[in-house]
Amino acid sequence: MSYTALYRKFRPSKFDDVKGQDHIVATLKNQIKAERVGHAYLFTGTRGTGKTTIAKIFAKSVNCEQPVDGSPCGECAICKAIANGSSMNVIEIDAASNNGVDNIREIVEEVSYSPAEGKYKVYIIDEVHMLSIGAFNALLKTLEEPPSYVIFILATTEVHKIPITILSRCQRYDFKRISIETITARLKELMEKENVQVEDRALYYIAKTADGSMRDALSLMDQCIAFHYGSELTYDKVLDVLGAVDTEVFSRLLRAILASDVLGCISLLEEVIVQGRELVQFMSDFTWYLRNLILVKTSDSGEVENVIDISSDNLARLKEEAEMADVEIAMRYIRVLSELQGQLRLASQKRVLIEMTLIKLCRPQMETTEDALLDRIRVLEEKLENGVVVSSAQASPAEENPVKKSLKKADFPKAIPEEIKQIAARWGTIVGDSPQPMKTYLKSARVSTDNEGRLLIAMANISAYDWIMSGGHKEELENSISNMIEKNVEVHIRNTESEQERDALYPDLTAFINMEIEQEV
Repeated sequence: MSYTALYRKFRPSKFDDVKGQDHIVATLKNQIKAERVGHAYLFTGTRGTGKTTIAKIFAKSVNCEQPVDGSPCGECAICKAIANGSSMNVIEIDAASNNGVDNIREIVEEVSYSPAEGKYKVYIIDEVHMLSIGAFNALLKTLEEPPSYVIFILATTEVHKIPITILSRCQRYDFKRISIETITARLKELMEKENVQVEDRALYYIAKTADGSMRDALSLMDQCIAFHYGSELTYDKVLDVLGAVDTEVFSRLLRAILASDVLGCISLLEEVIVQGRELVQFMSDFTWYLRNLILVKTSDSGEVENVIDISSDNLARLKEEAEMADVEIAMRYIRVLSELQGQLRLASQKRVLIEMTLIKLCRPQMETTEDALLDRIRVLEEKLENGVVVSSAQASPAEENPVKKSLKKADFPKAIPEEIKQIAARWGTIVGDSPQPMKTYLKSARVSTDNEGRLLIAMANISAYDWIMSGGHKEELENSISNMIEKNVEVHIRNTESEQERDALYPDLTAFINMEIEQEV
């Protein structure tokens, strides 16, 4: 005997077996008991939430010879005929493959014939949004005024594609995503019937992965049972089958991002790939991990355990990481990862795209948004707390920016090296030839020098200074200037708290050179 998939084997046959759609079930049962059945219904909602199942139960209920509390008895000849698909009273149509005008005209012609048995002929049109405009128009009149013995049930996952003229003729029922708890309870009930041993934690993860779809949950359960047939289905085995990873990996990844450890993130991603994990699912689960982090950060410790279903060890680790990351930083990570989820659907190089995203998370200076700026401030504060000189790792004490309580106008040196004169005279060209965002940052910079004849670039913008001093951008500027004057040049970057302090300590050499040129002319 051939095997029947779980979602087909345990498809509800009466209203009481339907889970997660109590508001719809109660309404339909009341209509049947009160004999106030409508002529057209529209069932809309995401996949696997019970639209077609309830439509078939409703078709049996209105034709049942001995209904019980609005539900079909399941024992009469009509119920059995509908259940095995031999009844002429229930016509199920797939609009995805029968979406033309001629298909609908056939239905319109058949409507004129009364049912051979039972009270109603029920037309269930699945994926009705796939019908053509002509097909919708052909259905309009019949849908508005069908014979008293005809009921139309339209089912769709994309209700926004249904013409308003069709919507206005139907009773609309919105099917909700089924909660994780409801799916978990249903899976546990069915696994007891199947005599399959499954950890509660494994059931919960499958329910969460199903994303509100009972059919998806049963399909995933079928897959996991087949892979580990004859043995207890544990949480680790489910992770292995579904290509997911344990929370310990997410913890390591988060700590690497917080430490701005790009190589650590790329190495961990390589480890995940070698294990054969699904990258899209990996990033989706990591986003969920960050969501849990925010909940831990913003909720009372006694309440969060009821919201987050993880082990005590993982919860302790999550609480420790919650102290390491601010809410705004975690929200920035979620924003960037959410943008990544949309890009991954069409990406041919998913790994490269994920690696670029991890680098962006580690290097907030690559973004100019407000939350990225907060992340950069966090990095700078950590460096200062650890005693790391933020301005330059190789700067000597003599090169550090002087801190003065009172600013005194600095004099130009008596002799300016010829190379620096050339640079000052051609500074506009150097800035204009620079790529973005370096060009923007250099526009507000000042070219200056000191008594030792060194080239100084003074800035009053902490963002510009931080960007120039990171990622090899200072070396790029030195190479650009060296190519311009055909001599090796060493650039010393300075930063001040304000433009007034910058102008006082580091006079603009370009203005001095231009004035000198005008005097010569």
